[in-house]
Amino acid sequence: MKLSIQHQENYSRGELLLRTFFGWLYIYIPHLFILMFVGFWGAVLQFVAFWVILFTGNYPETMFDYQVGIIRWEVRLMARMYNLSDGYPGFGLKTSDDRTDITISCPEKVSRGLTLLRLFFGIFYVGIPHGIILIFRSIYVGLLIFVAWWSVLITAKYPRGMHPWVVGQIRWQLRLSLYLMYMTDVYPPFTGDELPEEV
Repeated sequence: MKLSIQHQENYSRGELLLRTFFGWLYIYIPHLFILMFVGFWGAVLQFVAFWVILFTGNYPETMFDYQVGIIRWEVRLMARMYNLSDGYPGFGLKTSDDRTDITISCPEKVSRGLTLLRLFFGIFYVGIPHGIILIFRSIYVGLLIFVAWWSVLITAKYPRGMHPWVVGQIRWQLRLSLYLMYMTDVYPPFTGDELPEEV
């Protein structure tokens, strides 16, 4: 999995204020409303994919691509929610975005044993340890987002040292989701940094 969100040289103060005060109306409500239905179908496909994996050891590629489309959509939306990117996030599973880029490769095989392990014990060996760290990390990232908001408002620049931390939060959560959704057998690392194999 590779995720990158472009750090812009300059950010729009006008878009920042517009998103802050009216983003719920013109960004979040329409996107989340449609994503609710898209996500419901994604959950159905996830259930079907689980049984296909159990019997064949393969994640059906069309179902995998559908899930990746949802993830790309959610990343575009989060990039705007966290003020990491200007511009309006596009609707749709196949929509591209020049400020966010995510690549997720469909695995050739998915371990049946790991699939069952995740189903029954994933909450204990993945969810709890990662969740505890992510709770504290999200508090810190929330503070960074707050400071960065003021920085963009005053200087039109998002602090370079804060940008990777916020992107890292999205990356960490995404790796966790991919593992629990059986889309990879690679246990998620305890970091939001980009790994050497992802560069």
